[in-house]
Amino acid sequence: MSQDVKGGLRDSRSADAGPPAPLAGPRPPRDTVERNVEALLHGPAKYTLCEAARKAGLEPESARKFWLSMGFPSLQDESLPRFRDYDVEAMRAHAKALASGDFTDETLASLNRAQSHMSDRLVLWQHEVLVEYARTELGLDGISARYWVLDNIKDYQDYLRAHMEYSWHRHMAALLRRSETEVAQMELLDAENAQLLRAFGFIDMVAFTNRSNELGSAEFIHLIEEFDYTCRDIIYAAGARVVKTIGDAFLYIADDLVTGAEVSTGIVQALRNIEGMLPVRASLVWGGVVSRFGDIFGPKVNLASRLVDVADSGAVLTDKDTAGILRNLRLGRYTLVPAGSPTLQGFGKIDAVELRRMPTA
Repeated sequence: MSQDVKGGLRDSRSADAGPPAPLAGPRPPRDTVERNVEALLHGPAKYTLCEAARKAGLEPESARKFWLSMGFPSLQDESLPRFRDYDVEAMRAHAKALASGDFTDETLASLNRAQSHMSDRLVLWQHEVLVEYARTELGLDGISARYWVLDNIKDYQDYLRAHMEYSWHRHMAALLRRSETEVAQMELLDAENAQLLRAFGFIDMVAFTNRSNELGSAEFIHLIEEFDYTCRDIIYAAGARVVKTIGDAFLYIADDLVTGAEVSTGIVQALRNIEGMLPVRASLVWGGVVSRFGDIFGPKVNLASRLVDVADSGAVLTDKDTAGILRNLRLGRYTLVPAGSPTLQGFGKIDAVELRRMPTA
């Protein structure tokens, strides 16, 4: 694989030719980028929106809705060729799905929005990882590293695409198993209840804004990577899931309260042992949530958010009801300590409880 960048264009050299030469300045690699774009989209643009819609069996307005639901911007000039056979195939599949009667128009639009949103975040994340690889492993400066990615993305796209599909299959299989277990445990009277009983909570870095203003770029990146990787590793290893990241905070969810307790206390403890890491605080709540758009909602989620805001550095706060359930489980590896009666926005005064993992645990 070539690791050299000169004006953003590939320079085939032997494997022992030494490290890539840094760029003298911005030189947009138009030809290389367009070749890579055409390879990704299987050819050059040759159809206007109306032409693509007609070939796919869609009305132009339906094609516009499809395009927007996939997260792409409105076309300012629809007389220009913007679409390829690859786009027509996707539009044709959309038209076929709509005609089958298995989906409503709104259902398809919602599915498209979900896939588009996650794909947009995924490719950005992948791009950032490759830029960081070029910086740290190839010794390139920030600008040269980005040119290197533009030039070399085709060497990685097969791997990225294959593992995205693998990940989708695995996560869908895991979701089906969780859903089967959940439905089997539901009481008949709960059949109309859209809420799911879950354990969830937030992990939040303390004084993140002040500290980030004091750090250089490299130190800042190292800090947030250590925080991110540690949180994700512990959440996944315990069998819980990341709902989302919100700046310097994680929202996680688990199917049972014991897993939630393991996650919240485990992350606080692990981050405490990392040199230079900011202190963190956490919350844990058990209760009903509504799941939509890959996110979770409900009063209990709001309670978890308020609890983490008032938690002391290094503490895991929970509410009286969640603490009562943990006490009744008699796990023998946690202690529950009264933590006062803070007044929380939207909830008033509540009885807070601090969850602590016993040293022997």
